[in-house]
Amino acid sequence: MSLQVIFLGTAGSIPTPTRSLPAIMICREGDLILFDCGEGAQRQMIKARLGFNREMKVLVTHMHGDHMLGLPGLIQTMSLLGRARELEIYGPPGLNDFVEAIERTVQFTLTFPLKVMEVKEAGVVFKGKEFEIHAAKADHIECAFAYSLDEKMRPGRFYPERARELHVPEGALWSKLQHGSSITLPNGTVVEPSKVVGPQRPGRKIVYTGDSRFSLSIVKLAREADLLIHECTFDDELGERAEEDGHSTPSQAAKTARKAKAKRLILTHISARYKSTDLLLKQAKKGFSPVNVAEDFMKIRLPLSKAT
Repeated sequence: MSLQVIFLGTAGSIPTPTRSLPAIMICREGDLILFDCGEGAQRQMIKARLGFNREMKVLVTHMHGDHMLGLPGLIQTMSLLGRARELEIYGPPGLNDFVEAIERTVQFTLTFPLKVMEVKEAGVVFKGKEFEIHAAKADHIECAFAYSLDEKMRPGRFYPERARELHVPEGALWSKLQHGSSITLPNGTVVEPSKVVGPQRPGRKIVYTGDSRFSLSIVKLAREADLLIHECTFDDELGERAEEDGHSTPSQAAKTARKAKAKRLILTHISARYKSTDLLLKQAKKGFSPVNVAEDFMKIRLPLSKAT
């Protein structure tokens, strides 16, 4: 099961010649999960060759323009290209009014159903067959959420040689055992899954903070995440400015990753004041490793755990 993160936009507040506004796409097989939708997100999707008619969810962290003003353009582009599949949009209170205003005032024909769900508290936002999306309160200057994509536990490794030793015929019975069901052979012997299948294997976990100061609720959300994508608007010397504006510094992002025992940290939401991100990376590395600074169109593949 492939899982790839594509950084479509990595700037904070205003775009730069090399950075578009916040938009982080997770590609999981046929599903697209977009965290935030800054202006020009649809152009970035075109450049990344992602397509516009796939199963897709958009999760807006908060109602600041740089994180959600890309929605009108995305919706219009999808309509012009004849999308028919429903689009799900999640976000804080006020999102529904904003989307309704788009539909009421922008002159285009919507070709697909829009499903808007406002997130009002921490907890499970979406529960699917193979993964869930969770929300936690972020510490910004207005109502804001961080999100995690959590894959469910996978069946353990199946051992064909053990099944053959127990005289289990190949086919449907093997599949039942692998998915946790016991079976009864023609001779009356009951075979439990534990006889031929290893322990369950963990899924993958990706966390995106949106805009936030250091937050224990985000630490909890990011516990043992495979990838923590944390905002890093200002360097450590501008800590007071970060606190005032509801943002984080490299050291604070590193602290979150360290306390959460995350496996990897990526810094994003970079202020336009930084022509080079060397300073941000250097400061973060003092508190956590491995860490990188996101660039537009950077891609990260997360392999499945090989645990037996």
